[in-house]
Amino acid sequence: MEFIRDYADWFYLIGAVLFILTLRGLSGPKTAIAGNRYGMIAMAIAVLTTFFVADHPVIWMIVGAMILGAIIGIARARTVPMTQMPETVALMHSLVGLAAVLIAIAAIIHNNKLVELGPELLAANGVSFHEMSKVHLFELFVGCFVGAITFTASVFAYGKLAAKKWAKTISGGWVKPVQALIFIAMLGFGIHFFLSGSMTSFWAMTALALAFGWVWIAPVGGGDMPVVVSLLNSFSGWAAAGIGFTLENNMLIVAGSLVGSSGAILSYIMCKAMNRSIINVLFGGAMGGAAAPTAGAGEQVQRNYRSGSADDAGFLMSNADSVVIVPGYGMAQGRAQNAVKELANLLKEQGVTVRFAIHPVAGRMPGHMNVLLAEADVPYEDILEMDEINSDFPATDVVLVIGANDVVNPAAKDDPNSPIYGMPILEAHKARTIMVIKRSMATGYAGLDNDLFYNDKTMMVFGDAKKVVEDMTKAINGTGH
Repeated sequence: MEFIRDYADWFYLIGAVLFILTLRGLSGPKTAIAGNRYGMIAMAIAVLTTFFVADHPVIWMIVGAMILGAIIGIARARTVPMTQMPETVALMHSLVGLAAVLIAIAAIIHNNKLVELGPELLAANGVSFHEMSKVHLFELFVGCFVGAITFTASVFAYGKLAAKKWAKTISGGWVKPVQALIFIAMLGFGIHFFLSGSMTSFWAMTALALAFGWVWIAPVGGGDMPVVVSLLNSFSGWAAAGIGFTLENNMLIVAGSLVGSSGAILSYIMCKAMNRSIINVLFGGAMGGAAAPTAGAGEQVQRNYRSGSADDAGFLMSNADSVVIVPGYGMAQGRAQNAVKELANLLKEQGVTVRFAIHPVAGRMPGHMNVLLAEADVPYEDILEMDEINSDFPATDVVLVIGANDVVNPAAKDDPNSPIYGMPILEAHKARTIMVIKRSMATGYAGLDNDLFYNDKTMMVFGDAKKVVEDMTKAINGTGH
């Protein structure tokens, strides 16, 4: 124990380096497993070192909380289906924010109790005490309100992604004024707490921050939720870093800063992929929600599309030289990744070149499609990002779109009046033949009709993604070249 205390800074330095290697490893699918292992080792070092250097730790409470957390985490990790991974990530962010709030509250209450006892009584009992400086109060102010916003915003994001009835999108002219009023009041009470140390102002600031987190995210539309999840990841990191300053824990500062900065960069990348600014996402209202094209008086325009069967699709793919598969949330919803892998392998056996095209915001969270394909052991070299694959679509015989919608909508390039105009898309419409697996002609997150579905080169195949892909595989097995 004394050895760890004497060299705590060295252990923290090792942990910090490992966390940096974690982020480096997670930047690519081939190194992601190693990156996760670095992170696990770093976290173990950080927890054990902090445990041994803590001043008068309450052992039973710490160990009990760790065991309980481990049981819940392992159980959830083993049982969560991939379709629920986005909301699970959002829920994890909420816990980080809640932890930051509780630590800030505990630090302030502890400090106030020591002040009440007085320096003379504390000195008589061998307890050294220094009243909180303005710097510490500011750190608590920032860590607490960022954590509170992260907590309620993440809970709402979880509810929205999980389609809970209580997580309804709000809209109207009153929303922005209310947001501004709550935010200003929150800052006002926070500044008063910082200047005076008033606990009344601290409780008011915390309550308003919790309320602001909810009304801040509630107007955001489903199409922007992947960005919101990424941004809340960043917020959870900054909340942890702020509390790290309060606790004077260098490891927490480093880890929180890494999470905060990487989440912010990822949010920027995703906004760029959607041709939207982060300000527009968070304060400009919901993405989409537009009605389908109308002929007037609310009458929806009837547009012609061509539909076919899984047998038709299987025949076309088995006679192609090149196939590009574009996965979307429909693949996750149907849990079709393993069936898709089997289809791809069968096509390869028959001499067809098969690749996967991934849009940065496909699915409901960053990297959603990459995780699904990795779970099915799809070779990394077959998975290409949007910028890598777009130039190949004109020479592609068949594109198979599985449940994707807005990320392949040609309106983003062709229709200046479209809400998603300018958003980079996978240019599947340039392929020689397009096949789309969907349950129905329903719109995607952006609430927009997709021109790709009515293209003369497109064939719609309706049904559950897994069942349709399995039927395609059976058709190919009976067709061949």
